[in-house]
Amino acid sequence: MAPPVKTRERIIQASLELFNAQGERAISTNHIAAHLGISPGNLYYHFRNKQAIIAELFARYEDQVDSFLRLPEGRALTIADKTFYLEALLAAMWHYRFLHRDLEHLLDSDAQLAERYRLFAQRCLQGAQRIYQGFVDAGILLMNPAQLEALTLNAWIIMTSWVRFLCTTRGQAGDLSEAMLRRGIYQVLALEGGYIAPEAREAVDALYQKLYVPLEQVI
Repeated sequence: MAPPVKTRERIIQASLELFNAQGERAISTNHIAAHLGISPGNLYYHFRNKQAIIAELFARYEDQVDSFLRLPEGRALTIADKTFYLEALLAAMWHYRFLHRDLEHLLDSDAQLAERYRLFAQRCLQGAQRIYQGFVDAGILLMNPAQLEALTLNAWIIMTSWVRFLCTTRGQAGDLSEAMLRRGIYQVLALEGGYIAPEAREAVDALYQKLYVPLEQVI
C-alpha cells in the first residue's frame, strides 16, 4: 500500500489544480484549505502565505525546464531531439499553465520571485541558443549567428505569451486545452521554416503534421 500523501504535498497539488482551473488571482489560501478540507491554520503551518505556495510551484516548474533544456552529451542532435524538446516544453507549459497566464501579476507581487524569474529567463535563453546552435552544427538548421539569436528570442516570446494570448481569445484559463497549447509549440517550430536543411525537410514536415492544430480550435 502506498504511503499517504503528506499535507504539504496535498496543498501544493491542490493549489496547482485550482490555479490552473480558475487563475491564481481568483484563489485564496482559504479556498485551498476548504478544497482540501483542512483548516487555514493547518495550511499556514506549511506555507506562510499564498506567495510561498507560488514560489514552490515555480521552483518545480524551473527544475522541470532546467532538466531538459540542455544539450545531450557525447553526440550530435537529431530530429528526434527536436520532437523531445517540443514535447517537453508542451508538458511543462500545460502542467504549470497558470504561471504563464498570470506571469506579470505574479512577478509584480513578489520581488524575490521576479529576480528568480529573471535569472531563469536568462538560463532558458542561453540554453535554447545552445540547442539551436546544436541543430546548426548537426546540419539540420542553416542559420548564421544573427538569425539564430533572433530565432531564440522569438521562440521565447511565443512560449511565454501563448497562454495569455489564448486567455484573451478564449476566456478563462479553465477553458484551455492541451491542443491549444500544442498549437503554440507548432508556432515555435514554424519559426524555423525558412532555415531547414533540404535533407532534414521530410522529417521536419512530419513533425509539423504531428503538432498542427487547426486555428479554429484555438481562437
